[in-house]
Amino acid sequence: MKVYTLMCLLLATLATMTQGQTRVGFYSTTCPRVETIVRNAVQTAVRADPTLAAGVLRIFFHDCFVNGCDGSVLLDGPSSEKTAPPNVPLRGFEVIDAAKSQLETACPGVVSCADIAALAARDAVVLAGGTSWQVPLGRRDGLVSQASDTVNLPGFNDPISVQIRKFADKNLNIQDLVTLVGGHTIGTGACVVFSYRLYNFNNTNQPDPDINPAFLPQLRALCPNGGDGSRRVALDTGSVTRFDNSFYANLRNGRGVLESDAKLWSDPTTRPIVQRFLGLSGLLGLTFNVEFGRSMVKMGNIELKTGSQGEIRRVCRATN
Repeated sequence: MKVYTLMCLLLATLATMTQGQTRVGFYSTTCPRVETIVRNAVQTAVRADPTLAAGVLRIFFHDCFVNGCDGSVLLDGPSSEKTAPPNVPLRGFEVIDAAKSQLETACPGVVSCADIAALAARDAVVLAGGTSWQVPLGRRDGLVSQASDTVNLPGFNDPISVQIRKFADKNLNIQDLVTLVGGHTIGTGACVVFSYRLYNFNNTNQPDPDINPAFLPQLRALCPNGGDGSRRVALDTGSVTRFDNSFYANLRNGRGVLESDAKLWSDPTTRPIVQRFLGLSGLLGLTFNVEFGRSMVKMGNIELKTGSQGEIRRVCRATN
């Protein structure tokens, strides 16, 4: 009787552990071609438009920071997360849709949209020249998507203290913060979100002192005062579609485009980590590609919905 009771407790414990975790190879028997199908969909899209790599990566980040990695950012609706100002510029939803459509043919009702977003983000990084990592799977799709929930997203003008708090709220530390923001090594930002730094920073009628004076004319030429705020500018000058650590070199050289990015170098809390990525400090160096994969896996486990929670959507833009 005691042995039976112990076995029941052990099985219950294991079931609980499985309920709240993702794992590599989750679909190995139920949908063995899942990674190949998602990779092919991302590859087709990125080869046709290399800028989509950054878009697909951003989708996963914006998904995970709002109610966890549950595909809620993929849902359409008049007040869904997609409609919130930080998410309006997101691109690449059609890539997720294409992968989902193919997976519903190969193994209907099995693979979540949240897991597709996680795999697609990894594949986008690899196609941009980054290093691959294993993606634990087993997420379920959320049922709720509200624009009001996006206040948790890090902002383009957040001071480092606020960035640290927002990441800590998601169980991500300062190194995760500096590493994941390094995803800005690919992609662009609209003039409207940083041009205030060029002309009237903090109502001083002067540019942000964190901007290298030699870089300022280049940014002003791209974003004239009172010009087209929707014009987009590379966040990593000279490497907009290449996934590498040149982003950190640009921060060191005063060539950060977003205020929140530039602060990674000017703030003494985060500068040592940037230095480690550049091999500049006396501390052990960090390899960006390796650390990025680790932090992506960590971020991918934010507020999981697994087991019987949520659902497996038939299409990623709507609940069942």
